[in-house]
Amino acid sequence: MQDELTTFIQSNPDARESKRAIAVQMYLQGFKHRQIQASLGVSSGFISKWTQCYVERGIEGLKLQYQGSAGYLTPRQRQEVITWLKSKSYWQLSELRDHLEAVYQVVFKSRESYYALFSEAGLSWKKSQKRNSKTDPELVEKKSEKSRIGWQRMPRG
Repeated sequence: MQDELTTFIQSNPDARESKRAIAVQMYLQGFKHRQIQASLGVSSGFISKWTQCYVERGIEGLKLQYQGSAGYLTPRQRQEVITWLKSKSYWQLSELRDHLEAVYQVVFKSRESYYALFSEAGLSWKKSQKRNSKTDPELVEKKSEKSRIGWQRMPRG
């Protein structure tokens, strides 16, 4: 049992699973709950829970159970959408939404998912200015003058 836990701890990159295994290992080696709590920063309930899971199911009981949800698009479909986006010269969120619904029967709940596709395709969905006004001396002067005029109009105090 100890060798199995040691191997699992040494080969496991997930900190949560490792912490569970270390707590169980320390308990099985005879450490008191107080010592394990102080050493690992866990609760007594944590130690009991994971020791029980280990006794009942072995190493599998210590592993994370949540594997994440399946994506709406498969990796191949996602790549097809990105290729489609890159082939276009003009992009609109509504057009992407309609395309995904028509071709893949996918409707995202959040706009962020659509924005992520734009981003993956190397596109920005934010408006951009054609020219930076700070590099145009005339515009800078106009803004400065408006600012000076604005300060003069403010009542003094």
